[in-house]
Amino acid sequence: MTAISLFGTFFALVFLRVPIAIALGVASLVILVVSSGVFGLEMVTDIMYTSVAKFTLLAIPFFILAGVIMEQVGISKRLIDFAQALVGHRKSGIVLVTVIVAIFFAAISGSGPATVAAIGGILIPSMVKNGYKKETAGALVASSGAIGIVIPPSIAFIVFAVVAGDQIPVTINRLFAAGVVPGILMGIAFIIAAMIVRSRQEKRGEFILPEGLEIRKATKKELWAALVGAAPGLMIPVIILGGIYGGFFTPTEAAVVAVVYGLVVGIIMNRRDTFGKLYRIFVEAAIQTAVVMIIVSAASVFAYIITTEQIARDISTSIMGLTSNPILILLLINILLLIAGAFIDAISAYYIFVPILLPLIIFLEVDPTVFGVIMTVNLAIGLFTPPVGLNLYVAAGISKTNIVEISRGVVPFVIAAVIVLMLVTYIPAISTFLPDLLNVK
Repeated sequence: MTAISLFGTFFALVFLRVPIAIALGVASLVILVVSSGVFGLEMVTDIMYTSVAKFTLLAIPFFILAGVIMEQVGISKRLIDFAQALVGHRKSGIVLVTVIVAIFFAAISGSGPATVAAIGGILIPSMVKNGYKKETAGALVASSGAIGIVIPPSIAFIVFAVVAGDQIPVTINRLFAAGVVPGILMGIAFIIAAMIVRSRQEKRGEFILPEGLEIRKATKKELWAALVGAAPGLMIPVIILGGIYGGFFTPTEAAVVAVVYGLVVGIIMNRRDTFGKLYRIFVEAAIQTAVVMIIVSAASVFAYIITTEQIARDISTSIMGLTSNPILILLLINILLLIAGAFIDAISAYYIFVPILLPLIIFLEVDPTVFGVIMTVNLAIGLFTPPVGLNLYVAAGISKTNIVEISRGVVPFVIAAVIVLMLVTYIPAISTFLPDLLNVK
């Protein structure tokens, strides 16, 4: 009965378009009052404070700040110019540019919507100029932006490690390494999907290159100039990940290093504009951080109830009562997460579903790192899946299309991502190969 009341209240509020954080908090408060009376509310502030007062979570505001800095100082534009010079002359070159830049910016921001916002303003008009429909261009950018929570440094992996760490050992370092190959596979899948879409549109006569459009190969001088301009951005993943896996600093310290590096790069590249934008940079980063932390604190109370009321155990037992086949259980988990990801954000989903699904993962003897990647890929797909996919709304606004049109355009990319998800789910080596090769524990 508690489970029905908790989830029923939560989803009722979500469907009424109440913000996720408030829906989580209200649902939790209703259960606490009903079960423990007013005295049950005394523990709420302790749970909320304890949930955010963790050293590991300090990485989140700094990675957010680093992403905002890189966007404001023009790193994304320089990365786009370099990718354009490298592969822009090829057939479907603009598709390659979009995915390559998304992967690189993902390694800077760790956020899906931030990646879409940073690259969409330039790449969506460029794709339209190259003959793609606005909804296809917006859909590809929205899908590619989702790689931001899979490729390290990933805010999603940090939250997963914190939530799961109380029950099963999992490190942020290993999760970061495990996300590299699946993230690249998602990028390849999106490129293939975009090429298939273009081929079908060409056959139907819907893909027509504008007259006078010149697509030429960049000269060696132009390529070198683009590489020099993009070098500060290209170095960021090397510094962050190299420092972490080289043992020079922790993921939290790496986030601070990324901020300092970004500020130095911004000052060197454009001193006047960087100082002038500092106020806006810090305000935007503070707002994004506040949103994340409010969700974390509200979701932690929700997760507390799920655990203490033994809801997680009961749901896990019910699922195992349906079947003991590991293949089917993993399939059911994926279906559940795909549906959930279409309605709620990744951070909330971790706090809601990790306590429920961990007993199943332990029962199946699945590597917790692999489970973290499976869950994150699922929730990445949710970022560009209607009706609530955040990336879709950002891309729709940039491309000036409505949500219905861009939702139709995103279907091939959802299919491509689900194929990658199935590979990651049933071939664990895809996630564990790189961490094992680097001996990351």
